[in-house]
Amino acid sequence: MGKDVVKVGLLGLGTVGSGVMKILQMNGEQVRGRAGINIEVKKILVRNKQKARDVKVDPSLLTTKAAEILQDPEIDVVIELIGGLDAREYVEEALRRKKYVITANKDLMATAGASLLRLARDNGCNIYYEASVGGGIPLIRPLKHSLGANRILRLAGIINGTTNYILTRMDLEGLEFTEALTEAQARGFAEQDPTNDLEGKDAAYKLCILASLAFNSHIDFDTVHMEGISNLNRRDLLYARELGFTIKLLAIGEEMPEGLALRVHPALVPLTHPLAGVLFENNALYVEGNAVGEVMFYGPGAGSMPTGSSVVADLIDVVRGINHQVENGVMEIDFLDKKVVPLEELNSAFYLRLQAQDQPGVFAGLANAFSEEMVSLDMIIQKRSREGKAEIVLVTHVEKEKNFNAALARIQKFPGIGAINSVYRVIPK
Repeated sequence: MGKDVVKVGLLGLGTVGSGVMKILQMNGEQVRGRAGINIEVKKILVRNKQKARDVKVDPSLLTTKAAEILQDPEIDVVIELIGGLDAREYVEEALRRKKYVITANKDLMATAGASLLRLARDNGCNIYYEASVGGGIPLIRPLKHSLGANRILRLAGIINGTTNYILTRMDLEGLEFTEALTEAQARGFAEQDPTNDLEGKDAAYKLCILASLAFNSHIDFDTVHMEGISNLNRRDLLYARELGFTIKLLAIGEEMPEGLALRVHPALVPLTHPLAGVLFENNALYVEGNAVGEVMFYGPGAGSMPTGSSVVADLIDVVRGINHQVENGVMEIDFLDKKVVPLEELNSAFYLRLQAQDQPGVFAGLANAFSEEMVSLDMIIQKRSREGKAEIVLVTHVEKEKNFNAALARIQKFPGIGAINSVYRVIPK
């Protein structure tokens, strides 16, 4: 027989924790019906019991001592919403005490997920982490279950709402980068210190989690190539539009015969591609499977209620397993160690914007530099000369990255070239 009630401890009552409590209050009957049993939040860990909050909770539930949750034998499920790597000790203690853990902590799952999942298995419990990537978008569960019959070939995602909001405002409204960032911060879409978002680190954490599931592999965060958007100029978005593209910060993972390719970087995306229409703070993941073909998951990538929705969905799964005494095995333990292919060995098309002297021989010199490194050109734009200088935009065909870099090194030494302004990869049409 199952239990009459499953008791839960909540670590953190911030943005996501408040969303979880609101959903449990708002949709309590529905949650209970789907879980098949009552769910009771017994204790909530907070820093300050007197802090004003936008969700009403019984003050007697609040505690400043984690031990009141972690060491309570009545609590079967711990929901960790503190965030950051400092939460690891709490998660480990909960698992050692054979409690199920639900977390939205992408940093922790990306860097210590394999170790924590092994600990969960050894203690006969599990970790659920749907909310760690994509906010309210179901991504973890589809990769683990719905697409389980597929060999995933490739995934490409817009999985950072801050950068997508900034790029959307720059693209559609013509804002400069600093203007768009300031607006994103004012509207709560960007942190006061947005470094992890702007430099691609947040997206790289999420890519580690998604790629590990998609490719059945242990992913080392340090093997993910990262480039951010801090130096992106509005002129590049204008040229991209002229060429039939927009620019997005993409997280890309693919499995090739040589190994895995894992990278986060800005890229020109064709306006006809589904990811080109993902605007503002929304996220999306585009997945190619060898059986299902191409599918895309789209929706709000962050926020109190969307992320809380994913946490509560995990809670329903955990409680159903406890109620029906079903073994919730850890499937990620059998993941393999796979080679990661160096960036220079990958193939890509490239966008290049440069400044050149408006004089005979410059175009010929550019063409020769690319030709000598076996790189062919697809599109060229030259704007009217001003004060003896011309702006030239080139788009290459898909070539080996190391060949393009060699050509770029030649071009930088060419006397007619004033400056290399921008270099971005291109998703071919």
